[in-house]
Amino acid sequence: MTKPFIAARAVNVFYGANQALFDIDLDIEANKVTALIGPSGCGKSTLLRSINRMNDLIAACRFDGSLQIGGQDVYAPAVDVVALRAQVGMVFQKPNPFPKSIYENVAYGLKIHRLATSKREMQDRVEWSLKSAGLWDEVADRLDEPGNSLSGGQQQRLCIARTIAVQPKVILMDEPCSALDPIATAVVEELIDSLRKDYTIVIVTHSMQQAARISQRTAFFHMGKLIEVGHTKDVFTNPQNEQTQNYITGRIG
Repeated sequence: MTKPFIAARAVNVFYGANQALFDIDLDIEANKVTALIGPSGCGKSTLLRSINRMNDLIAACRFDGSLQIGGQDVYAPAVDVVALRAQVGMVFQKPNPFPKSIYENVAYGLKIHRLATSKREMQDRVEWSLKSAGLWDEVADRLDEPGNSLSGGQQQRLCIARTIAVQPKVILMDEPCSALDPIATAVVEELIDSLRKDYTIVIVTHSMQQAARISQRTAFFHMGKLIEVGHTKDVFTNPQNEQTQNYITGRIG
């Protein structure tokens, strides 16, 4: 394996007295889609939210261990969490456009982080983001309409456009298709595959079929522990651990 872009070492996460993750060691490669799979409550989303320190927003949450992105310690005292979250974007399970226009949804992060120096540059960046998210042709003549006026699949692509507008290094996705119909899911999956050439993507999914379709590497979690990680094809066709085999074949879930 090449040098990891994201490296977790001895990661333990606690919610109060309850431990959610146990000694996680995981390498995530650049410009690949890594899928985190496993039963509900196994720690997938906890790890995902540790990468951009979203868990900091939970008062009872405590993180131990090391988590580096591009060789930088995410939990170092000097880290600016706002800047970190610009570099590590997040797409949630349910599309969550802001109560603003389609244009303002995408422009929001650019304004907050002062990434556009002129109105023209702002317009260009918004257009580029919407094109990159495969949404421009559908909304180009209605940018002033509310973001929540779009269909569910369009709203999720708008959220992806909003995420990539600030040009992060990493995109985290927490079950981004679970609220979408099969056609919208297929569009988002195709988008994810096209985005990986420019971004490192980590996706939590309950759909093993989805993990098999869109990821290059898969990590299987069970009861807060990382059981197995490897090339997606290997994990699904020739798992090395009996627990992985049992989960994939439906014996545990």
